[in-house]
Amino acid sequence: MKTRKIPMRKDIVTGEMVAKKDLVRVVKNKEGEVFLDPTGKKNGRGAYISLDREVAKEAQAKRVFEKAFSQAIDPSFYEELYEYVDHQQARKELFENEQD
Repeated sequence: MKTRKIPMRKDIVTGEMVAKKDLVRVVKNKEGEVFLDPTGKKNGRGAYISLDREVAKEAQAKRVFEKAFSQAIDPSFYEELYEYVDHQQARKELFENEQD
């Protein structure tokens, strides 16, 4: 059987190429709103970040999204990002344990 190609994207914080399923997309739309896009299909300029709380903290400290989208980012966005990353990490650990 033919092996499937795994889509890769660059993590905006670390600069590493990572499998798309291990990242979350952050989008800036035409109205200037910045938000998480778990589906990866919403319209707008996108940037990817790893599903890791330490990477999310680094993104906030280095103001990575402010630079990428050329605008100020509301601190509540980072709280939402932390919650999403924590939730996804917990799900990943839960499903890995079930498969063992």
